[in-house]
Amino acid sequence: MPAYDFTAPRLYVAPDLAAGVILPLDRAQANYLLNVLRRGPDDPVLVFNGRDGEWRAHLVQTGRKGADLHVAARTRPQPRPADLHYLFAPLKSARLDYLAQKAVEMGAGTIQPVITRFTQGERVNMDRLRANAVEAAEQCGILAIPDCPEPQRLPAVLAGLAPERLLVFCDEDAPVGDPVAALRAAGDPQAPPPLAVLVGPEGGFSEEERALIRARPNTVALSLGPRILRADTAAVAVLTLVQAVLGDAR
Repeated sequence: MPAYDFTAPRLYVAPDLAAGVILPLDRAQANYLLNVLRRGPDDPVLVFNGRDGEWRAHLVQTGRKGADLHVAARTRPQPRPADLHYLFAPLKSARLDYLAQKAVEMGAGTIQPVITRFTQGERVNMDRLRANAVEAAEQCGILAIPDCPEPQRLPAVLAGLAPERLLVFCDEDAPVGDPVAALRAAGDPQAPPPLAVLVGPEGGFSEEERALIRARPNTVALSLGPRILRADTAAVAVLTLVQAVLGDAR
């Protein structure tokens, strides 16, 4: 049996979920199900709100352009939220969309924009960032919507990390070596610590920022190999490594 039902569309909703609940759909949601996906009356739809697990509902058309969802039964319980913080310097909008989606797919529970000296743009469309997080969760069977805090400057982000949280710092100046061995040396795979991953802007970190990061206890500087990676590529690479060695993919 597959872990997820990929035959039914999945929809994030805000209200509480329980058997018998009727969910009126807004115009965009109704249009998506009725016209884009061509779903008809009584077709199944999976719904989740990030709190109550996943539920099977069926579609009830209420007019030519309107529809409700009638919630029937829970298909999956709500898991514990992911405890992996992804900290990143904001990128241009299209690449930021990609980064947000991939961070969610790779299991980030917090997606935190970090303003650094060489950040390309300090203005981040947080509504768009959160919409991308929701879309990725809908498409990939994820039940928890990541927290997306407002952008903060690097010193404030570092100060807000709990001392026991291991910070994996992607440092382009770190010696090229075995990243798996470096992660295993920094955290016990048998009892992995809470994790945070930090990826800087395309221009890298300033020397002052690099010194500030390295001065934080419980921090490991990690090289991602001999090639220079774009920031959105680095996101996928480092999250894959971290999840495979110390995270939920080990």
